[in-house]
Amino acid sequence: MREVFHQSLEDVQSRLVEIAELVTIAIDKATRAFGTSDVALAEEVIQDDRLIDERTVSLDELAIEILAMQQPVARDLRIVVTALRVSASLERMGDMAEHIAQLARTRYPDRAIPKGLKGTFTKMGELDVQIARTLTELLRTQDLSIAEHLRNSDDDVDELHASVFEKVLSDSWQGEAGATVDATLASRYHERFADHAVSIAKKMIYLGTGDWAGLEHGEVGAVGAVGTEATA
Repeated sequence: MREVFHQSLEDVQSRLVEIAELVTIAIDKATRAFGTSDVALAEEVIQDDRLIDERTVSLDELAIEILAMQQPVARDLRIVVTALRVSASLERMGDMAEHIAQLARTRYPDRAIPKGLKGTFTKMGELDVQIARTLTELLRTQDLSIAEHLRNSDDDVDELHASVFEKVLSDSWQGEAGATVDATLASRYHERFADHAVSIAKKMIYLGTGDWAGLEHGEVGAVGAVGTEATA
């Protein structure tokens, strides 16, 4: 029974990684669709979001089953509870990618990126794609030193997000109402995507160290894979 239990915990980890990989694909396609007005690519993101939702529901059902049948304690309990919270954040990251794709589809055949902000959104998209890849590696390896990279990238996204608002609120901004709405919404979606990644990193640090403040303090290291025995 103990072997089956640990197999279930390993299954939880592998499912989290699978969802993170789907989110990475989604944000990569969404940012490319947004930048190039590729409506077909945008449609793929919108349609495939259901896969992320389905995988999230499946993972949550597995976690609840483990809680009900195995009644885990100590670190094992933290693994299951953390998985439930991480899956919720991954699902929201998928939603952010879908929202970006919807903006691209709505403005087609015109470009959703307002004039004067192409470089900003290109960089923001690149950062979010890298954040998703880094997050996937964190979930796969449980190497908490990776969390520091996520925090730094999130700071860069925040700066770009602030610059978008400075641009659209400046006297030199000549964009129409629709362009202003597109810019502020897209910037917010990118910023929230990165925020959810940092939130997951904090949860993983808590799982590995029992310390919620680890990411803020830079106190990160490495831990073993999910399911490894550890003291609570």
